[in-house]
Amino acid sequence: MKQVLLVFLGGGLGSALRYLISKPLNIVLQNFFLGTFLVNIVGCFLIGIILGVSSKNNLLSPNSTLFLATGFCGGFTTFSAFAFEKHSFLKNSELFNFSLYTIASIAIGILAVALGLWISRLGN
Repeated sequence: MKQVLLVFLGGGLGSALRYLISKPLNIVLQNFFLGTFLVNIVGCFLIGIILGVSSKNNLLSPNSTLFLATGFCGGFTTFSAFAFEKHSFLKNSELFNFSLYTIASIAIGILAVALGLWISRLGN
């Protein structure tokens, strides 16, 4: 039950922060959903760091990792908003924006995880 509470609290914090960041930024660039893009990339970077630090000499406890990676990063990033925004592009026949946003989100997200893992391993 403790682990469920940790995920719940981390997810709530991540979701609230995602809302605070993405809401104003999605209005600024209405044709790109910059806010969702940024929180997803930052979330990928953070989970790379968190999981890298967690596996490096057990610097984080399993409960801390659960709170931060599963809870916070899970609540902070959002695949459902990502999918809805892709649907919006297709519905409006914006194939270029659909392709750019999809490819950039996936490619840069993977690179952000790798960068986070790499940074967490510096100093060995």
